[in-house]
Amino acid sequence: MCVRFSPLTVEEAQAVLDARDSGRGHALDDDWQFDAMHDAHPGSTVAVYVPKEDGALTVAKLEWGFPLDGKPHAVFNTRIESALEQFRRGRRGMWAKAIAHGRCLVPVRAFYESSATEKVISEQTGKPVRRQYRFRLPSARAFLLAAIQEEGHFSIVTTTPNASVAPIHDRMPLVLGPGESSMWLSPDFALLVDRNKLQLSSLAEK
Repeated sequence: MCVRFSPLTVEEAQAVLDARDSGRGHALDDDWQFDAMHDAHPGSTVAVYVPKEDGALTVAKLEWGFPLDGKPHAVFNTRIESALEQFRRGRRGMWAKAIAHGRCLVPVRAFYESSATEKVISEQTGKPVRRQYRFRLPSARAFLLAAIQEEGHFSIVTTTPNASVAPIHDRMPLVLGPGESSMWLSPDFALLVDRNKLQLSSLAEK
């Protein structure tokens, strides 16, 4: 499950929208360097694309994780299968309203998954921890993850892993390819389930 990603800043997210709307070229620097200090974790406030009533996207600052049982950011991932079951059957549940009316997009440079088998020694604690892998789209400076939002909080939508992620983890974020962000925000969003075929590059964290 995704517990860490490299977000765009609010300024970067807005610059990407402005460049797209004006037909200009890339808005992000190609020589950007990863810095773990800037990565998002559950509880972080990050830039998210939220559709307005007219369908245009706007940048919002939302907290990662839905509150549950008194814990402020307890549920930070949403299984697409569970959310769709609530949506299709009209069932009550914590995802029913958000999947129906709160679909949104999270612009990222990378996301991380923890290996189910590999362990390394933590520099902070000296104890064994699961090795993390960083995943990117090789041809993109940034890409979009499907998410849902409600009342100032968002959750990353997860699905079954594709060939790039499956050797590392049994779930992954729903990564949106060209043209799929508009589908995620449309009434046909359910067509994206089990479609994660984009090739991702990975790098093991030291």
